[in-house]
Amino acid sequence: MSTFFNWLGGLTPLLQIFILLAGFAVVVALLLVFIDVATKPGRRYTLIRLGFCVVVPALIAFVFGSFLWAVAAAAALGAVLFLVDYRSRRGAGYLVQLVGFLAPAVIFLLIGLILPAINTTGAAFLSASGKNFVGLDNFIWLFTQPAAVRTVVNTIVWVLLVPTLSTAIGLAYAVFIDKSRGEKYFKILVFMPMAISFVGASIIWRFVYAYREGSEPQIGLFNQIVVWFGGTPVQWLQNEPWNTLFLIIVLIWVQTGFAMVVLSAAIKGVPTERLEAAQLDGANPWQRFRNVIVPGIRSSLIVVLTTISIASLKVFDIVRTMTAGNNDTSVIANEMYTQFKNFESGRSAAFAVVLFLLVLPIVIYNARQIKKQREIR
Repeated sequence: MSTFFNWLGGLTPLLQIFILLAGFAVVVALLLVFIDVATKPGRRYTLIRLGFCVVVPALIAFVFGSFLWAVAAAAALGAVLFLVDYRSRRGAGYLVQLVGFLAPAVIFLLIGLILPAINTTGAAFLSASGKNFVGLDNFIWLFTQPAAVRTVVNTIVWVLLVPTLSTAIGLAYAVFIDKSRGEKYFKILVFMPMAISFVGASIIWRFVYAYREGSEPQIGLFNQIVVWFGGTPVQWLQNEPWNTLFLIIVLIWVQTGFAMVVLSAAIKGVPTERLEAAQLDGANPWQRFRNVIVPGIRSSLIVVLTTISIASLKVFDIVRTMTAGNNDTSVIANEMYTQFKNFESGRSAAFAVVLFLLVLPIVIYNARQIKKQREIR
């Protein structure tokens, strides 16, 4: 394996990208072909399956440089394909296709989500070294220390303000520019922040909030405007508790475009017959919006609110980049990282468990709403 990566590292960057993309495409193609031909009877498909028993172990021997792994893979793959070939002749292939498509997702969920969640939950009841059981001490510390309590309160403020304001602004924008001249250009301008990473957006807004003392020229947009009107520069990110609100503005700026696009598409899906009927009944624009449009886009509103709520609960990049959690601006995700960096793995895991418990009701509610929509359909 190291030989392969050393050889790859000696190539030019463009060639490395091409080889990696080509390798990924080959792997995907092989998986799709294997899943497609695995359940079909006939000599041609039997020969294809036999070819897999030769090609895959050869690739393993070449990439990993181990004939032992190649032999083991050949034996395992041969046994599986023998069973597949036997069952395909009897016309039983649905189970193989189902397992073939679901197995990668299940494996990734198990390795990347379920096992880490179990390990993190267990670590929340252990000491900083991870060796001694301390019970609920980490959670007691979390809800008794003023700084930790402030972190939880800040997170709740984020999840209350960001989804509400982002959805409200996005909905208003979608309604007002619907079917107007230049609609697509207005949408592009609002949606553009979604193309920027949270770190990139944070850097942009750090320049907006930038502060310089005395008579030095201001490079921050807000402070320059304050100076133009005869005021004194303000340290926007240090004045408590307003600094948290100034950080919240960044996430609202990013998420409003997402809300606008989803809700605009939902509004266009509201039957025009309903709007025309309401207009004939004498309903004014506000009544048509409240009684026709909002009920018609209710499912989309729920999706937007829950999605932005989860993003608000997990916010980390913005706080870490702009203030690093100083001046009472920390949130649970940032504090989780801070405690882990300070070798307090138990407290870090406790923050992670609390964050999971806060996200869980939103996920359950969203899943129940999706189930209700399927039942209606």
